[in-house]
Amino acid sequence: MTLLEWSIPGGMVLLVAVGIFELWRESRRKRTGKRLSATYVDEVTAMFYGTKRMELNHRDSVEMLREEEDDGAPPRFGVDLDRGTVSIRPRDPGFRSE
Repeated sequence: MTLLEWSIPGGMVLLVAVGIFELWRESRRKRTGKRLSATYVDEVTAMFYGTKRMELNHRDSVEMLREEEDDGAPPRFGVDLDRGTVSIRPRDPGFRSE
């Protein structure tokens, strides 16, 4: 048999082995971030589906954006460093915290 015939099954076996190794390593120490096996699956999927490539590019660009608390809502706390004042607005009476 040729090497090309075994490339896809061999890649899947390698993917499973890397995934098991990553789970084992993660259980031994706390590691954050994206796993290598997840990146491999994303890239192989993006090779066959163009929309997956667009999704990955969008995900990367959103990662670079700054997250602001309560985007779109008026700020509840206001700090003016020039005047040395802090203003606090009361919550809306109809607001229910869940």
